[in-house]
Amino acid sequence: MTIHTLNHLFRASIQNNPRPDRMMYKSEGKWVSVSSERLDRETTATSQGLVGLGLLPGDRVALVSETRYEWCVADLGILGAGGINVPVYPTLLTDQIAYILQDSKPKMVICSTPEHAARIESIKDTVPSLELIVCMDPRPRPGALSLRDVQKIGLDRLAVDRSDHDRLAALVKPDDIATIVYTSGTTGNPKGAMLTHDNMVQSILGSAKVLDTSPEDIALSFLPLSHVFERAAHYYLLLQGVRICYAESIEKVPENIVELRPTVMVAVPRLLEKAYARVLKVAEESCGAKRRTFFWAKEVGRRVASLKVQNQPVPRLLSLQARMADRLVFSKLRQRFGGQLRFFISAGAPLSVEVAGFFSSAGINVLEGYGLTEVSGGMTINHKGAARLGSVGKALPGVEIRINDDGEILTRSRMVMRGYLNQPEATREAIQDGWFYTGDIGRFDTDGFLYITDRKKDLIVTAGGKNIAPQPTENRLKQHRYIAELALIGDRHKYVVALIVPNFEELEAFAAGQGIAWDSRARLLDNGHVLALFQGAIDEANQSLSRYEQIKKFALLDRDFSIETGELTPTLKVKRRVIQEKYGDLIRKLYGDDEQK
Repeated sequence: MTIHTLNHLFRASIQNNPRPDRMMYKSEGKWVSVSSERLDRETTATSQGLVGLGLLPGDRVALVSETRYEWCVADLGILGAGGINVPVYPTLLTDQIAYILQDSKPKMVICSTPEHAARIESIKDTVPSLELIVCMDPRPRPGALSLRDVQKIGLDRLAVDRSDHDRLAALVKPDDIATIVYTSGTTGNPKGAMLTHDNMVQSILGSAKVLDTSPEDIALSFLPLSHVFERAAHYYLLLQGVRICYAESIEKVPENIVELRPTVMVAVPRLLEKAYARVLKVAEESCGAKRRTFFWAKEVGRRVASLKVQNQPVPRLLSLQARMADRLVFSKLRQRFGGQLRFFISAGAPLSVEVAGFFSSAGINVLEGYGLTEVSGGMTINHKGAARLGSVGKALPGVEIRINDDGEILTRSRMVMRGYLNQPEATREAIQDGWFYTGDIGRFDTDGFLYITDRKKDLIVTAGGKNIAPQPTENRLKQHRYIAELALIGDRHKYVVALIVPNFEELEAFAAGQGIAWDSRARLLDNGHVLALFQGAIDEANQSLSRYEQIKKFALLDRDFSIETGELTPTLKVKRRVIQEKYGDLIRKLYGDDEQK
């Protein structure tokens, strides 16, 4: 089947790779297999049920849900009816959800739980277009239908005549809008990127030409499907016939990995960094011989990774040491990831070479890629035969990339969005002469691998006119055992300071070991030994920085940054300007009289 739309893609996935375990999810403590036939039946019933309830081609349906099997069913059902899916992160604040609904004007909203439905009900009067609320859970709140109710309506219609579903799905054209995905953004209100069926299909087909997956693979899905990266990966896995298993939650991912033994996973760098930090913690707390063996193996792995980055051969002795390190250390690490994991696909933010190299040494490749909501998720990817640690790979087939005079990455392809909903001026600014201006700063190496250095608008420009890219330093410091998160501040100031969120679990264990008495986080963070601990981490980082990049002062925060409080995007990127506003008094105190000199 020739694939021009996402409806074609779904039909091809059902016809080409029928299987009894097309998808899996956990219910009442047991994993449930979903056959291709069930997936097709429930998706088609959802589509016809929505039509029976008044959905017309081109109407918008907002989807407010965490990642789960029903998300996929609802999404494919909306598309099959010719509708437009507007995914919304359920973790957003209610007023943020209201803004998206008011801007996108959906006719219907599909929620995951009665609690989410209640939130939508509370703002329904501010969204005149909204006619119906549907709840995925079987017992919705009063005034809402359940997804099962919708499917029953659809099955009744299909029993009379299936041709209407086939007709509506076939009416969808490649240039029709499939989805409006709101950018999480690090500043201002989110913008709705209008992505067509062709945009998404080109991204998926391009990935299929370079990535190595098959129906033998098992994928564990846990990132938000509301984000275009995970969603595009989902469509790709469907097309490839990979079994997709839905994690119970982010917290349950380690447990689910051991149960399901996946071969492929999609992740964001922060999750990989946390996994790396946990491994280091266990090693550091081990007994002498075991600890020495781990760090010897880690160093062997680092040397091997360094040679691979430079495309250099691995000497015979080092190769023998690497095999020994694998037997003693890395093979055990792989078992923690189920024992079958071949690779992670990572995107969303830069990943440090140290973390990527460590997993690679353990026989788990991290295929770092790069993309944006506005380009349907993917532009570049590392893959078998064309991978380089530290880079985000080479351009996908059909993608053109160039670096502008100011270092900004520009791209042109059929994956570039139609534009931003209701924002023609922002669209004209973002897309010029067919080139999309990404807002990211990057460079190519001599072999054509792309490296991302920072966000253009996230660059710190000091009072002295020096440009500083904060992300590399932040990523390096976040690998420190006692640092959970941080933000560098310095725009229009004389020097750089840091706001640091400690890893309180580790810090409290340190305090106990040092005999430090404390009765509140504020008192703990004011302790001289604690301050010296973090000063040491800053001093170590400063050694590899130019003088104007160095962190002169820091402050410790007594609570974490979060999505709910607005400091992080749903993909865990720091919203620097929000942090600067929220902690303005503390930042001014850090600079103090120095700004007057």
